[in-house]
Amino acid sequence: MKKFQIKNWLVKSLGVLLVIIMAISCNKDVPEATPIAPAPITGISIGTIISTDPSFTILKAAVTKAGLLPLLSDSTLNMTLFAPDDAAFTASGITLPAISVLRAGFLDTVLRYHLVSQRLPSSAIGATFPNRQSPTFLNPAPALSALLRLTNFPTTRNGGWINNIPLKQVDIVASNGFIHKVAAIVAPPQRYLWDRINTDPDLTYLKAAIVRADSGVVATAPGSLVGALNNIGANLTVFAPKDSSMRAFLTGAITLALINQGVPPATAVATATALASTPAVFSNPALYAALPAQSVKGIVVYHILGQRAFTNNFPTTATAYPTLLNGAVPTHPGVTLQAIFGIPGVPFAAAATVKGIGNASASKLIINLPPVSDPAGSNDQHFLNGVLHKIDQVLLPQ
Repeated sequence: MKKFQIKNWLVKSLGVLLVIIMAISCNKDVPEATPIAPAPITGISIGTIISTDPSFTILKAAVTKAGLLPLLSDSTLNMTLFAPDDAAFTASGITLPAISVLRAGFLDTVLRYHLVSQRLPSSAIGATFPNRQSPTFLNPAPALSALLRLTNFPTTRNGGWINNIPLKQVDIVASNGFIHKVAAIVAPPQRYLWDRINTDPDLTYLKAAIVRADSGVVATAPGSLVGALNNIGANLTVFAPKDSSMRAFLTGAITLALINQGVPPATAVATATALASTPAVFSNPALYAALPAQSVKGIVVYHILGQRAFTNNFPTTATAYPTLLNGAVPTHPGVTLQAIFGIPGVPFAAAATVKGIGNASASKLIINLPPVSDPAGSNDQHFLNGVLHKIDQVLLPQ
């Protein structure tokens, strides 16, 4: 019995020893890893390009005054600059002498919004819907968070854009990234969507509808429309019916409701016209039953996409996209978008429409040619948390 135990132990020990010897032998055959040297940086930096290219004299002056030239010249970084050339600055109303009177801090803010913190060739931007969201070097509220960054929205669809500004030339290669020339200054957004809706004299009915939809809901609570329209973390597109469109819709809806209650048509029209004559129609207690908050909210959220949709990225054939209503009704078909391009010499959409499934015809976006920015513009109005387009009809979800 003892001999058997000794023999068994010896066999096991020899087996373990054999495994160790084989492992040592194998390790001797494996050569030491050779570090892979990084590819050498070649070419000249973005800073050098804008300092030497004669089409960038105003940009060079702006970058120098803002103190950004060392950043743009650092070949150890990766970045992409959407660069306004001299013609783009001039188109935006800024000449070379004007740079000397602009504050360095203002120039720093504007230029950082043109600068994306990654290498972004046009092939990586893509032409899908919606526009690509790209973090910039601009922190709009450093006191809130050191990591906060405003984003811009480039696309190569329909000719190439950043937000609502056309791209003139793409893929100028630098040692630390890419330069894409833009047709005008890409202004960073300053306000929230609610700021525009709350103050626009032609959106008073929409404002009243949003307030009615939020009845009993605190603005900071989940589900508040005012809260969403004030949320810097949101990405929204609001199709905003102008007052005359809202008034016409409400007059028709109230007239039909009164007729269904047995009111003579002439009386129904007169009564409905009076009731719908001001935005107070939404705050009139006598109409709460006819305009319940939940129904009003359903109409409002049907006018909002959960992504930023610039007309330059609208499809040229009618295509359906979901709205915020799909959060409550997942199978809803959404709204149909379409844009028309092709006016000679005009890179912008000549016309654009959005159609609700309950509308007999598509609603037209009120297009500005040339583009006009907030607060006077009516399409492609860019805000901290989304885009706004004025439209000429109320969208009907059913």
